[in-house]
Amino acid sequence: MPDELARLDATAQADLVRRRKASPRELVDAAIARIERVNPRLNAVITPLFEKARAAADSPALPDGPFRGVPFLLKDLVCHSAGDPYHAGMRLLRDLRWTEPHDTYLAAKFRAAGLVTLGKTNVPELGPVPTTEPEAYGPTRNPWKPDHSPGGSSGGSAAAVAAGMVPVAHANDGGGSIRIPASACGLVGLKPSRGRTSLGPDLGESWAGMAVEHVVTRSVRDTAAMLDAVAGYVPGDPYVAPPPARPYRDEVGTAPGRLRVGCMRRVPVGGTLDPECVAVVDRTARLLESLGHRVEEAHPAALDEAELSQASLTIVAAGTARDLAFWSERTGRTIGPRDVEPMIWAVAELGRPVTAVHYVRTVEYLHAFTRRMAAWWADGFDLLLTPTLPAPPPRLGELVATGDDALAAFMRAGALVTFTLPFNVTGQPAISLPLHWSADGLPLGAQLVAAYGREDLLLRVAAALEAAAPWRDRWPPIHA
Repeated sequence: MPDELARLDATAQADLVRRRKASPRELVDAAIARIERVNPRLNAVITPLFEKARAAADSPALPDGPFRGVPFLLKDLVCHSAGDPYHAGMRLLRDLRWTEPHDTYLAAKFRAAGLVTLGKTNVPELGPVPTTEPEAYGPTRNPWKPDHSPGGSSGGSAAAVAAGMVPVAHANDGGGSIRIPASACGLVGLKPSRGRTSLGPDLGESWAGMAVEHVVTRSVRDTAAMLDAVAGYVPGDPYVAPPPARPYRDEVGTAPGRLRVGCMRRVPVGGTLDPECVAVVDRTARLLESLGHRVEEAHPAALDEAELSQASLTIVAAGTARDLAFWSERTGRTIGPRDVEPMIWAVAELGRPVTAVHYVRTVEYLHAFTRRMAAWWADGFDLLLTPTLPAPPPRLGELVATGDDALAAFMRAGALVTFTLPFNVTGQPAISLPLHWSADGLPLGAQLVAAYGREDLLLRVAAALEAAAPWRDRWPPIHA
């Protein structure tokens, strides 16, 4: 039975529980067995919570939500659960055996949906890079090719879902950290609109509004139904995305109409686009045309603005400096260069001299950039198609920094977010879909971007592409 369950998405597993064909405990025990069998080869799950999960599955108090009894994993960054370890990829917090006393609002919504959390997944320290290789826990391996990265910062979650350990896992995205691991591991990864999910109670926003939370899944319907479960305003949120006209799960299978789609077959602001990533765009464009949509080579001119990279770096560097100050305050010890990885210290050093005036000026630029981007959709385009990544997933170690090249490694990592980060700045919804595999067997995602608040449109088109070019039967060599 465990291997059969591994092939089912979260919606199908929840249906088994509803129809009493399986109990929550059976689903949880099967997932634990899969983790114990597969995780030693991937290092995706770093903090098992197996006994707590079994107790939750057996409890009559398990919420009767849409995913009652479905096994789940939390990414060990931003979203934390009451009484459980929380380390954010930091050796310091690991060695202190740090725990958090309360649920975030999102963790509470996951629990209310009936999901049973089996553990925490691996992340890069504090999450600013698109690979998952922290000193604290070691690298997570890509189940398609274990000498390659699964992406980051949600690489542990993506590797676990891709390998069939669980059908769905928490992820978040400040520059591509949902979409990049989804691309690298052959999954569906939706970054919702800014304000769609709450970062409370600890945060109102993160990285000047660039960060948002959701999940990685194997099916579009799971992505849609999970958004129904966790989206929505919580009192005190600084802003909220416009509510959907109807449940997102109802968009799956709904015809989107004939759309105008721009496609981008080159890297913004120069640079090289790998031929495999050009193939992603070309294949997806042909699929969209076969579905009746109009596709043309076009993109917002603002994507070619060189200043975007420096402005984003200012926000991330200042945020990293604040992260170290925050953890110094909470732990009661001053964090120095020996307490964190060389890259984190180097980025924080860039952020410390940023003045309030410069920070506000940077935010003003990002707001103006957002308006210039939004005008392209307002002028008649429905979607933008790009590759999710400009190159296949790198080999493990290629983006790891030493003391001598910490900033150089960070800049190398930054090249991988060229297609994803702009939409963290604008707050628009964007989805990565597993529509292409390279000649050597690595998945490569196609990214679709809609206007702000239009997750409904993305989900309709994503479901149509899933039906036209299904990926559900493609499994990596390392799987449950």
